[in-house]
Amino acid sequence: MEMYSASMRTTVDLHDDVAKAVEDRRRATGRGLSATINELVREGLLAQHSDRSRFVQTSSPVGLRVDVSNVAEVLDLLDDHQ
Repeated sequence: MEMYSASMRTTVDLHDDVAKAVEDRRRATGRGLSATINELVREGLLAQHSDRSRFVQTSSPVGLRVDVSNVAEVLDLLDDHQ
């Protein structure tokens, strides 16, 4: 599926591992090099904008009430509680 009718010729230097991955993908799909690179770039660009699940911090009660202004004391309390 070609989305754009205009094309641009350019030279790109690929690291060896990237070139191998592109070649492996090209052989697996039977497509040409340009089509494979365009497909991989589109996938990468779309992945940047995909909805990732939002990170939610969870906590568990440890049964202690501490003044966290003294970090050393808090660490001692937590070590003793284990």
